[in-house]
Amino acid sequence: MEKALAGRFPHRMIPDLERMRDLVDLLGHPERSFPVVHLTGTNGKTSTARMIDALLRAFGLRPGRYTSPHLESVTERISIDGPPASTEVFARAFDDVLPYVEIVDGRHPERVTFFELLTAMAFSAFADAPVDVGIVEVGMGGTWDATNVVDSVVQVVTPIGLDHRELGSTVEEVAGEKAGILRPDALAVLGTQPLGAARVLAERAAELGTTLAREGLEFGVARRHVAVGGQMLTLRGLGGDYDEIFLPLHGEHQAHNAACALAAVEAFLGGGAGSLDVEAVRAGFASASSPGRLEVVRRSPTVVLDGAHNVAGAQSLAAALTDSFAFDLVVGVVGLLSDKDAHGMLSVLEPVFTSIVITQSSSPRALPVDELAAAAVEIFGADRVEVTPRLDDAIETAVRLVEEDAELGGGGVVVTGSLTTVGEARHLLTR
Repeated sequence: MEKALAGRFPHRMIPDLERMRDLVDLLGHPERSFPVVHLTGTNGKTSTARMIDALLRAFGLRPGRYTSPHLESVTERISIDGPPASTEVFARAFDDVLPYVEIVDGRHPERVTFFELLTAMAFSAFADAPVDVGIVEVGMGGTWDATNVVDSVVQVVTPIGLDHRELGSTVEEVAGEKAGILRPDALAVLGTQPLGAARVLAERAAELGTTLAREGLEFGVARRHVAVGGQMLTLRGLGGDYDEIFLPLHGEHQAHNAACALAAVEAFLGGGAGSLDVEAVRAGFASASSPGRLEVVRRSPTVVLDGAHNVAGAQSLAAALTDSFAFDLVVGVVGLLSDKDAHGMLSVLEPVFTSIVITQSSSPRALPVDELAAAAVEIFGADRVEVTPRLDDAIETAVRLVEEDAELGGGGVVVTGSLTTVGEARHLLTR
């Protein structure tokens, strides 16, 4: 299904909303049939969206969640009341939207893109379900993202960093693009931001009259400790403190994502006035999941999948391996896309990887294995680098290295570098 759609619709981002506005207008504005929580940021968007989804379901609501990219199937991008849309629901949304896409194509010099199509399909599926609330993650940026036709009641901005070159070369420029989702008289939840990004977001909020809730000031993580299968948290919300929260996700960054998710749900359900039922909050977080984000998919040896695909993501991965896992040694299986900072990511991972196996995903954007291997040898040294182009063989090589060298099964394999690489590994390892 994905290949058929990808071959028919262009994948590039076009910086305007004309086609998208025309498309939702022809569809009768399905995006206005439910209130929206809109998310942007550089890292943590999908995990935060999934936690918001889990919390809202714990309070008895029926959410629709739209996230990207997917790991294994394009249908993962559209979820209704928890699980991904069925093939039938996905196909029905495509059939509903396609006639209007063809009209829009005839009206504009540029054709409707792949992401614009999927965004319209999500809105259509949510309106048809129907859902009580839409949880909508931007694809890239904010101002010109196809999702920015929604008039959201709560916005969430997870930590901003440098990733997509199209968005700017400084965090201030990137923040300017992401600030495009802010809305007048709404409440925006801001994760911890670099100083320059925080300033840009605050200035834009002041212009619009957007109320800001900032991590570390209005809400945050009060206490945290590692637990079996995840972590135990005390979160300081907009309306009070919530203790004894078990989050079945690894890494300190996920605790901060949880704080943002809780603040967003507080804002959505009651504007942050008064605390929520703590038992529902505990149940929601306990049911949260985030596939491909520090996800343990095998034991003996342990195999962890993490979709870190930029320097900030690699930093979170490195910190989590030290914080949440007690490995004697770690063998990394790494495949990157060509537009990423290979030297920056490998430099961050070098202190926590005992050795590294360089591989390549099937993505047409994948960085050629020889180029990535050259960077790895420069940073790790030739004696710590193996090159295995096929991902299945690379995982097998990493497992063999761990089994040969780890003491009493205390080693781990970490597959990372891109969501494409992780998605393919997940398909291989969880069949």
